[in-house]
Amino acid sequence: MNKGKVVTIILGGGKGTRLFPLTLERSKPAVPFGAKYRLIDIPISNCINSNLNRIFILTQFNSESLNRHINETYQFDSFRSGFVSLLAAEQTLERKEWFQGTADAVRQTLRHIRVQRPEFVLILSGDQLYHMDFRKLWRYHLEQNAEITIATLPVSHQNASSFGILQLDQDDKIIKFNEKPPSTELDQLTSKNIENSEKPFLASMGIYFFNYEILEELLLSTDFTDFGHHIIPYSIDHHKVYGYIFDDYWDDIGSIKSFYQANLSLTDILPKFTLYNEINHPIYFRRRYLPPAKVRGSRIDQSIIASGAIIEGATMIRSLIGIRAIIKKDTTIINSVVFGNDYYQMNHEEPLFIGEGCHIERTIIDKNVRIGDHVVIRNHKDDTDVKEDLYWIKDGITVIKKGAVIPSHTVI
Repeated sequence: MNKGKVVTIILGGGKGTRLFPLTLERSKPAVPFGAKYRLIDIPISNCINSNLNRIFILTQFNSESLNRHINETYQFDSFRSGFVSLLAAEQTLERKEWFQGTADAVRQTLRHIRVQRPEFVLILSGDQLYHMDFRKLWRYHLEQNAEITIATLPVSHQNASSFGILQLDQDDKIIKFNEKPPSTELDQLTSKNIENSEKPFLASMGIYFFNYEILEELLLSTDFTDFGHHIIPYSIDHHKVYGYIFDDYWDDIGSIKSFYQANLSLTDILPKFTLYNEINHPIYFRRRYLPPAKVRGSRIDQSIIASGAIIEGATMIRSLIGIRAIIKKDTTIINSVVFGNDYYQMNHEEPLFIGEGCHIERTIIDKNVRIGDHVVIRNHKDDTDVKEDLYWIKDGITVIKKGAVIPSHTVI
C-alpha cells in the first residue's frame, strides 16, 4: 500500500458548546488533555503511527491557538513529503457561507484536497480518544472492494440509543443505518457477525474511508451538509458501503463530563487508554524544553505531574497537574485536572499559581489561572449547573475559566 494514495481530513468540529467554557477561547481540538497534550494530538498521532502523513485539519471557530499548536508541533523534515495543514473556513468569490456541516466543510475545501491527487480519503474527528492502525482499515477496504468503509464499534443495549447504529449483512456490507434509534427499535438492528453478546449493536465511530472519486461525486452532485445525517444514509442505498469492526477502547470527548472522566482515567494503574506505549502508539506533542517537575514535602497519589510543575508541601490525589503549574503548601487537590500555565511569573507580573491552604475537588482549572490562599472548591452534585464570570459548574464539575483570578478565601 502506497501511503501517498491517502489524504486524511480531521474535522475540527463546530463551536463546541458542550465543552464550554473550555472552548470559549479555543477550538475543540485545541483543548489541553492529559497534562501535556491537546485533543488534536490523538488523531494526528494515530495517522503518523499508521504512516499516513498528508493531513488536513478543517476548522472555523477560534482556530488561532490550534493553528499555533500545529505550526509549532508538526513539521516534517525536507526528506519527507508529509504535512499537517490547517484549513480554516474562508469566503471566496464562489462561496460566501461558512461551513454548514461536516460534509459541507469537506466540499468547500475540495480544491485544496484535489491538488494532492489522492485515491482515498480518510475522514476523522478531532475530539475522540483511541489508538487505531488505519492501515488495517485501509487493507480491509481494499479486500472488500468497498467504495466507502465506516469504522464501527460494538456497543451495549444501554448505550446504543446514543449513537448512529449500523446493521451489517453476513458479508459485512452495511444494509441499514439508524441515527440514535429508540430502544424499542434496537432488536431490528443487530448484526450476526458480532461475537460479543453483551455488545450486540454496531455504532458508527465517525471514521470514514472513501474512494476519492466517490467522495467527490457525492459532494458535488448533492447539497448534503453532514456525513452522519445525510451522506452515509444516502450512500448505503447507492454505493458499496462496508463496516469495519473495531473492538477496542474508544471514547467521544464531547462534553465536560466525558472530558473530565477521560482525563482522570489516565491516572489508573492500567488505564483503558494508555500514554505509555511509546513503541506502537506514541503520542506526539509540542516540545517545550521545560525543566523536570519539582516536588518538595508533598503527598502525591495516583496522579500525573507534567514537566515544569513546582509543588511545595501540597497533597495531590487522583489528579492531573499540567505544565508550569505552581502549587503552594498545605493545598489539597482531589479528583481534579489542572491545565497549568503558558509561562512562568516574570519580574513584576502577577504570579500564576494555586495559593496556600486551598482545598480543590472535582474541578477543571484552565490555563493561566491565579487562585489566592485558602480557596475552597467543593464537590458538587452531578445535576448542579451554574454560570458565573470566573467559573462554570456543569454536571457537578467546576470549571475555572482561562485567565481567571480567584480571590483568597473564596468558596465555590
